[in-house]
Amino acid sequence: MTSAANIRVDVHLDPDQLRAALRTEARAGLTASPKQLSPKWFYDERGCELFEAITRLPEYYPTRREQEILTENAAAIAELTGADTVVELGSGTSAKTRTLLDAFAARGRLERFVAFDLSEPTLRAAAASIAKGYPGIALHAVVGDFDHHLGDLPGGGRRLVAFLGGTIGNLGPDRRASFLKELATSLRPGDSFLLGTDLVKDVARLEAAYDDSAGVTAMFNLNVLAVLNRDLGADFDLHRFHHVARFDVEREWIEMALRSTTDQVVTVADLDLRVPFATGEEMRTEISAKFRRSGLEAEMQAAGLELARWWTDTAGDFALSLWTPAGAGLGSPSPG
Repeated sequence: MTSAANIRVDVHLDPDQLRAALRTEARAGLTASPKQLSPKWFYDERGCELFEAITRLPEYYPTRREQEILTENAAAIAELTGADTVVELGSGTSAKTRTLLDAFAARGRLERFVAFDLSEPTLRAAAASIAKGYPGIALHAVVGDFDHHLGDLPGGGRRLVAFLGGTIGNLGPDRRASFLKELATSLRPGDSFLLGTDLVKDVARLEAAYDDSAGVTAMFNLNVLAVLNRDLGADFDLHRFHHVARFDVEREWIEMALRSTTDQVVTVADLDLRVPFATGEEMRTEISAKFRRSGLEAEMQAAGLELARWWTDTAGDFALSLWTPAGAGLGSPSPG
């Protein structure tokens, strides 16, 4: 743990541990059939820059739609929850969170902001920026991942835990169920959970959002190979792979993959691994599940959470939903 002024940083995943996790997951994914990589490895410095560019593309509606909902309803969320602590999972730069923080600060109850993410440099930079904009609150950054460190999130106060951006869709059904169950168990009476989910819609619009005409998402997808080249001594030739994005109608998720354009063998020096790819063979790099309200309610109820509020943008593309531990309700918010 380190701290400076009113910023505390808990590091549960240092660079050596992060690299060890990459080694373990890359070996498992590259030797699996079919091959796959976790989307968590997209987000090095270059990947973060590319994703920020994606959010500004005309085809990529989720960021704008979620921001529309937040802008319209942040004050209501602050009033309903009565929280004095905002916890953001997968916080990144915490850009959208400022809309929530503004609403809570205006209510005069905001005491603490907790940011949880994989990248220590990104968290430190975001915490410093938030500290300047909200000088009266305590900042607590937690460096960790969803698989191992949810239990290390700080308790205390009345918390709103926010998981925005539709990121929950990156978790497959089994992992999502485990995540939600662990999260629900961590919530105390008075706590609440704010979730952003992309909704099922026209297939053409969904696929365009993940395969934009400018090719930015393709560069973002291919960048994961550059990460393996740099961090694991691999020799992927990015020009020999093609970005693929399609909607699986049965599973109702977008699947992103990298397709080999030729027969080739990739060497991963740090893993002492030679990985063959056949022409046309695909390696999955991400899923992004899309939701229907009824299905999401069923998943949340199975985890021990019940719906308090449901909001969508005017186009009905995206949803923000507010959940509480089953039977707890929102209780009585503290007076503003």
